[in-house]
Amino acid sequence: MTGLYEEAVKVMPGGVNSPVRSMAAIGRDPIFIARGEGAELVDTDGKRYVDWVCSWGPLIAGHAHPDVVAAVQEAAALGTSYGAPTEREVVLAREIIDRMPSVEMVRLVNSGTEATMSALRVARAATGRDRIVKFAGHYHGHVDGLLVQAGSGLATAGLPASRGVTPLQAGDTAVASWNDRGSVEALLDDSIAAVICEPLPANMGVVPADGGFLEFLRDATERAGALLILDEVISGFRCQLERPPADLVVMGKIIGGGLPLAAYGGREDLMRLVAPAGDVYQAGTLSGNPVATAAGLATLRLLDGDAYAQIRATSEQLATGLAALDSQISVVWQQGLLTPFFRPTAPRNYDDAKGCEIEVYGGFARGLLERGVYPPASQFEAWFPSLAHTDAHVEQTIEAAKAALSEL
Repeated sequence: MTGLYEEAVKVMPGGVNSPVRSMAAIGRDPIFIARGEGAELVDTDGKRYVDWVCSWGPLIAGHAHPDVVAAVQEAAALGTSYGAPTEREVVLAREIIDRMPSVEMVRLVNSGTEATMSALRVARAATGRDRIVKFAGHYHGHVDGLLVQAGSGLATAGLPASRGVTPLQAGDTAVASWNDRGSVEALLDDSIAAVICEPLPANMGVVPADGGFLEFLRDATERAGALLILDEVISGFRCQLERPPADLVVMGKIIGGGLPLAAYGGREDLMRLVAPAGDVYQAGTLSGNPVATAAGLATLRLLDGDAYAQIRATSEQLATGLAALDSQISVVWQQGLLTPFFRPTAPRNYDDAKGCEIEVYGGFARGLLERGVYPPASQFEAWFPSLAHTDAHVEQTIEAAKAALSEL
């Protein structure tokens, strides 16, 4: 595998096509994958791993689920893209509207970044204002103006922002502290078009909102004449959150079933501002393509009450097992998401999360990989239980974690 990585760094920056795939944060080279089977990955050397990353969230049904594979094959045989409307786009849009609170109309796009960028454009057009409030540690894709105190790969790399973002773009973003009402109220004035947040943050690790905080955001934005945008790229269709109504919602991951597909939606009056219904321009050659919509529909149709109950049980079993191993680890979990934080108390915001023992997590992750368990290569990312994970996978993970911790 070393030879493959050496070739990769010659043709791709850092040898990868997305920074979170690099394992530099845990002190090793990335693992190159040959195939995925259910809840497991097999690398190019033939080593098998229990996969708790699941492509960073889209594969809630596991790798190569037969229903999803069949849907993709059937769709691809009829053509991969037409550049024209299809019936399946309408069916998927209706499925999203029926399942996602606050979404009355939806536009399909290709990535969470594209969806976020477009939702911000709608918010600015609707309010006639320019500035956005985001939260430190919340990641909303690599939109120029939002790469300010972002989580995910930027947190892993220790970068406060990105070169190439102009001061003017960054200046349109104000940063509040998660779960801190005063920090939000200090920023909300008549220049703010919208407040955007992950209702269940998972890019600084899983750090839920305090009780009543999301409702506070709803009330505060209404008083200020600003919109509330919820980024449910990770949590959407996975966590079944109780939350107040949003004006706009950003979605992705699961609705593409493992293929590039995302969406933004919300109140009908706001979405009718989008071209060609309105004059907020946004377009995409491959948006809503027949292969991705087929994968997304096949995945969503697997997610009924029994499926969600199973994912919740797996999440709780894994979280309980990890938490029992060491009192210096606080495991935070929700249905379908969890993070073992290497600190004795759970974080409430980004500053707390940055106080974790990052190097210790790195050693822990390397120890898991050596024992056939594939965790996120970052303290600041979530683990993603899926329908494919079994009790045996959880037990194997707990045993590997126990052994890895004993070496630290």
